[in-house]
Amino acid sequence: GDPGYYAGLFSTADFDAALRGGDVHFGAHLDVTSYAEGVRETHNPSGRALPAVVWDFYQNGCSLRLLCPQAFSPTVWHFLSILQEQFGSMAGANTYLTPPGTQGFAPHYDDIEAFVLQLEGKKHWRVYSPRTDAEVLPQFSSTNLTQAELGEPVLETVLEAGDLLYFPRGFIHQGDCLPDAHSLHITVSSYQRNSWGDFLEKLLPAALQMALEEDVEYRRGLPMDYLQYMGVANSDAVDARRTAFVEKVQSLIKKLVDYAPIDAAVDQRAKSFLHDCLPPVLTQSEKAQSVYGFPARWQDGGPCDVDILITKDTEVRLLRHGIARLCNEEAGVMLYYTTENSRVYHKEEPKFFELDPEYTDSIEFLLSSYPNHITVGNLPCETLEEKISLATLLFEKGILTTKKPLVQV
Repeated sequence: GDPGYYAGLFSTADFDAALRGGDVHFGAHLDVTSYAEGVRETHNPSGRALPAVVWDFYQNGCSLRLLCPQAFSPTVWHFLSILQEQFGSMAGANTYLTPPGTQGFAPHYDDIEAFVLQLEGKKHWRVYSPRTDAEVLPQFSSTNLTQAELGEPVLETVLEAGDLLYFPRGFIHQGDCLPDAHSLHITVSSYQRNSWGDFLEKLLPAALQMALEEDVEYRRGLPMDYLQYMGVANSDAVDARRTAFVEKVQSLIKKLVDYAPIDAAVDQRAKSFLHDCLPPVLTQSEKAQSVYGFPARWQDGGPCDVDILITKDTEVRLLRHGIARLCNEEAGVMLYYTTENSRVYHKEEPKFFELDPEYTDSIEFLLSSYPNHITVGNLPCETLEEKISLATLLFEKGILTTKKPLVQV
């Protein structure tokens, strides 16, 4: 009920500033769309989205969808970085600017949990329940639907500035602008491909691989004549061999649980999540106490304050909870982290480096000590040189901060 509740998050002025910033391109960052007489169209030209071209599309009744607004807006970046930590899943966003009296998209359902925040103007929404059990919490989004495929909406409402509308995966929705006002809203999304089924997709192949390596029962040959009595064509046959075959399969599947590397599969999910994550937004004190505020600079004909002087008495801690994850992989022990991620989703490859196994205890010590500071000398490495070397590496990657700035300026 408060029209100013989302003030400062994102606005049409921010939309315009993004266009004028020169790094917005049709298709990659901006979609121009329309929906009329049951037909949804995309009108993207190629190249940079110049303000004159974009606003001409808008003036002629087209909707504008800005993809990845966190790449252009520090406030959206900060907002999503908080939500991704709370959800334990990627939090993304799109912003939608729609002219009065128009609709930009056909009815459809999505594969994400959607939170619609009305920023400016107002928009008329209709939301419909999943039509079948198969559409409840779907893995994938739908194609564009027609009005004839919809029943009666379970919710019909007009959002005004300051309002929020939530609908889960699988709920069909469509929004159109009333004749007397434009609409600017941001849709925040989360929990894409974050179900038990998605977890099992990682876990079961790994469990089967371990079973094949450790249990001869999984390596024994199939019966020579199983093709004669198994298969759809034989599914109605009464045959003791069929019963024995099915029981054997069920037994092997049940036994597979004993080989399931559940924690390792969770780590693989976490690794993917860290790749999805936005980099953390730093407070002024975090910046001053991290490599991002380190005062190395060019002065008087040469670089100065370049050396990172960490000692056994330097107090350190993780920059932020959840920014790093240890994973044991075939190639070795890897540390994945988010501090060097891009604000554009998956623009960069996953950020990680290999650790010597003797550093594992020290990384676990740092992870478990957060948010408390510890002295470098207390890291459980064998030598002081190793302790300082590890702390310096993590500081340079932005993973560690110090209790006090290393160089007073």
